[in-house]
Amino acid sequence: MNESWPDLSTTLTKIALFNHEHVEWPRVRRTGYLLHQHLRYEYPGPIYDLKQRLMILPTEQHGDQRRIDYRLDVSSAHFSMFCQEDTFGNKEIMLAIPQVEQAIAFETWILIERKADNAPHYLPAHWLTDMRLLAPSALTKPDDALRLIAASLLLSGLRGLALAKYINQWVYQTLHYTHDVTTIHTTAAEVLTLKQGVCQDYAHLMLTLCRLCGLPSRYVSGHMQGEGGTHAWVEVLLPVPENSEVALVVPFDPTHGRSVGLDYITVSVGRDYYDVAPTSGTFRASYHGQLTTHKKVSLTLLEYAE
Repeated sequence: MNESWPDLSTTLTKIALFNHEHVEWPRVRRTGYLLHQHLRYEYPGPIYDLKQRLMILPTEQHGDQRRIDYRLDVSSAHFSMFCQEDTFGNKEIMLAIPQVEQAIAFETWILIERKADNAPHYLPAHWLTDMRLLAPSALTKPDDALRLIAASLLLSGLRGLALAKYINQWVYQTLHYTHDVTTIHTTAAEVLTLKQGVCQDYAHLMLTLCRLCGLPSRYVSGHMQGEGGTHAWVEVLLPVPENSEVALVVPFDPTHGRSVGLDYITVSVGRDYYDVAPTSGTFRASYHGQLTTHKKVSLTLLEYAE
């Protein structure tokens, strides 16, 4: 089936949706998604000088993924906003709101396209030696147990892509997916001790082992069809022998023990979760806020190979 893109500003309620469970993914050559997100903060009373950072908008291009259009609504009538790129090339939405009485909400609609053209995803070669992708970060700092595991993985004799695949499978087989045993502050070393966690923990453990094995790698925050919340995975960067000016980007999902396909949407990349937290900020008040979120990824465009 072939569809053309709708105009987001006029046809949000008219977009046709497809059931992702019935898709023959090996035959798909192009997909489109409508990503709808609603974030709402509630407070016990007024807050002042809210500085909000949102990392929920994909870049215009990420490999075969392209952002077509988007819309952002803010519930406050009084705010200032600007977008900027961080040092990883992610899109940051920065908002300043002088006062919030009791609640503030942010709602986005984003149209995204992906193509299965089998073209490699390359980055400039300098990323291969960027220490942010090789050195420990706050959530990927190794302990002796992780160093021993990395050494045993290297003893396999595998290197490059084969080693990355091995680490992906090792993490998948080692951890048990379990909610409510870890937090956004749980480190890879703690995850290894627990032997359980969620996608963020799988990604942090894989990142730590990749970096210990000399494989530059990035944390990815995004979405996957069929997942209720945001999803996390890993991109490993590899040298290209026939072209020293570029690095090959290979994504892995250690939570599911597989490669990343057309049913994934990348939002942002960084050293670990702290770099790409979907929402963060500061305000003046003597109490904390409560965040509730709602997200839905709808398949809106589906094109099969002939």
